Amino acid sequence: MRVSLPLGIDIFEKLRTSGCYYVDKSGFIKELLEETFEVNLITRPRRFGKTLAMSMLAEFFDIRKENRRLFDGLEIFEDKALCELWMNQWPVLFISFKDVQGNTFEDAIGLLAFVISSLCVEHAYLEHSEKVDTADKSMFLRMKNRQCDETDIKTALYVLMRMMSVHYGKNVILLVDEYDVPLAKATDYGYYDDMLNIIRSLLGMAWKTNPFLKFAVVTGCLRIAKESIFTGANNFISNSISGQRYDRYFGFTETEIKNLLIKTGLLEHFQEIRQWYDGYLFGTQEIYCPWDVINHVSLLQMDSETKPANYWRDTSHNSIIRKFIDKPEINVNEKFELLLAGSTVQEHIVEDLTYDIANSTEENLWSILYLTGYLTRAMADTPTQTLYTEESKTVLRIPNEEVKSIFAETIAKWFADTVKVMDRKELFQAWWSGDDGKLTQMVTDILFDTISYFDYKEDYYHAFMAGLFSGAGYEVLSNKEQGTGRADVIVKDRKNRRVIIIEAKHSKKEADMKKDCIGALKQIKLQQYFRTFLKGYKSILCYGAAFFEKECLILLEAGTAAVIEETPFNF
Repeated sequence: MRVSLPLGIDIFEKLRTSGCYYVDKSGFIKELLEETFEVNLITRPRRFGKTLAMSMLAEFFDIRKENRRLFDGLEIFEDKALCELWMNQWPVLFISFKDVQGNTFEDAIGLLAFVISSLCVEHAYLEHSEKVDTADKSMFLRMKNRQCDETDIKTALYVLMRMMSVHYGKNVILLVDEYDVPLAKATDYGYYDDMLNIIRSLLGMAWKTNPFLKFAVVTGCLRIAKESIFTGANNFISNSISGQRYDRYFGFTETEIKNLLIKTGLLEHFQEIRQWYDGYLFGTQEIYCPWDVINHVSLLQMDSETKPANYWRDTSHNSIIRKFIDKPEINVNEKFELLLAGSTVQEHIVEDLTYDIANSTEENLWSILYLTGYLTRAMADTPTQTLYTEESKTVLRIPNEEVKSIFAETIAKWFADTVKVMDRKELFQAWWSGDDGKLTQMVTDILFDTISYFDYKEDYYHAFMAGLFSGAGYEVLSNKEQGTGRADVIVKDRKNRRVIIIEAKHSKKEADMKKDCIGALKQIKLQQYFRTFLKGYKSILCYGAAFFEKECLILLEAGTAAVIEETPFNF
């Protein structure tokens, strides 16, 4: 029987009333309440269920609601005493900054004003409360009608909490989701200082010696340095992916994945799902990305032959990888190659960052890759062990095939962009003149200066060779049907009626390179890759290319359209 899955649903009430499959994370509420804090910051990569968890908290605590039906049958409902004390007993102010990401400061402030206005609409009862001060009501109306100035925005949460506390006679639980999104965007578009000034005041006033605060739970991707945002927050605690607190409540555990696959009748796909979407280590808990799993299982229910795909690429900010390799003062080629080959690197991780300096050092960049989920801690032999101590470096690896594909695609795009601005006049001259000795040296030099991926498999070398000609005005075909087989790379210069045919081989050892190169040339001739070009083209140059890691050997079997079929091999 097909199971309804919560694709893109991050509203707890909607999920629980729509009949969708729900992985019970309600135990998070009890574990949260066992802590003593005023401000609790929880950082996780994007798409690991932070917003759904915050929506669940709002539904559980909100005094305006009666939500026993939403929690009936869940883990938290078994604790009757806790539910009696906390369920729907407290004023809740729930705000999300995930959409506050304008390209200019003015756009961002406008979006923030809209978010605050929406809060006021949600709590419109405060406008008519006899207990609320008239001055606060006046400001409330300005915020509701989006007629507020910067001072109103900076004080908005404090004033709303004061109004709610007076109205209900109880302190307010503050829930702030994706608190760092406005600062991340501000960094990208050059208005970080202006946005930091707003966010620091808006949030700082909400929890710095605020007599109306019960407690605050804040989620985000990065833990911004305390002195930047969390100054003055009393009883401040922080939980990142390195800590063991709440480690099973964000993302899916292996047991939860197996239960889902049993429910959907897709247990035979467990290993491929594990290879592609598992591998994150939060505390000591191995975690799967829920966004990816739900998307993939949903497609598997429609077609059991569906292959794993990259669902994270379209939802995350993959520019961080590109920023890393674009920095001329940082050379990470060898480290990236180790990671892409399935190995590890050891780096210092800084968990307290500010976005304005996040890209300023290699140490910070490794830290961001780790904290945002592109890298994870290497798993130890047992769940209770770690591979590092507080003062030492952290052992890092790429978590799974999905993230590996993001690295590979980013590097391929970087290589293509790099080649386009490279002076390739001498390289092209060598190709068209048939100087295979010079080509061997030049292509080896370029290969040595690039970042290899796919464990030096043949597909990588095909893409590498095609990329050498990209953006230069040639028509480049890769692995297209030619003759009776497939030519790896075809480069057509229609203006001068000439064509290059390249067959690339991956040698198992360096000593095999010449043999493999000759074999590639024989393949071109036997499979008649050139036949398509016998009419119309004046010159056909056939190259065999053999690769072993970062070594290259190129040999030419040249001919013309008229005589190529009769030309003997020169080797």
